[in-house]
Amino acid sequence: MALKFITGNDNKFKEIQSMLAPIEIEQFNLDLAEIQSLDAHEIIRHKLTEAMKQEQDEFIVEDTSVYLECLNNQLPGPFIKWFLESLQPQGIFELAKSMGNTKAYAVTLLGHASGDNVEFFEGRNDGEVVAPIGDKDFGWGPIFKPDGSDKTYGQMEREEKYSVSMRAIAAGKLKDFLRNNHA
Repeated sequence: MALKFITGNDNKFKEIQSMLAPIEIEQFNLDLAEIQSLDAHEIIRHKLTEAMKQEQDEFIVEDTSVYLECLNNQLPGPFIKWFLESLQPQGIFELAKSMGNTKAYAVTLLGHASGDNVEFFEGRNDGEVVAPIGDKDFGWGPIFKPDGSDKTYGQMEREEKYSVSMRAIAAGKLKDFLRNNHA
């Protein structure tokens, strides 16, 4: 039986599927209410709890947050989707630039639920937001340049991004957990 990854985002699913291989996962598009919180742990725990009320199975949920130092490392956080929708990547860059500080970090938090047990797996990349460059990534990827790289995620080939991204770090931790806890 495959692990169910609750997401409507095909790009996230493809990345996680690739990163967890050969563990079998399936995309499960379950419409769940998302609570509003600056704490991604609360958001994920709520989603997993709601999913388990609807169906007893083994689930994973992902939340990726981006934090701008110029916004006290609090925002956009889990609200990055709405910032992107409102400001677009260029607008997020311009906001940080206008405040004189483009430092940022991105965090992927994966939640895994089986029965009553919920586990969290986190990956983080520090970096900066820059003017949009590249079209090889989705969402805010073209404006995020991780520390130690001269490229944004939008400029990186898939394998290069997978080797350094916060999603890959979190997925690696989840993959180790699944290997050690499944027969």
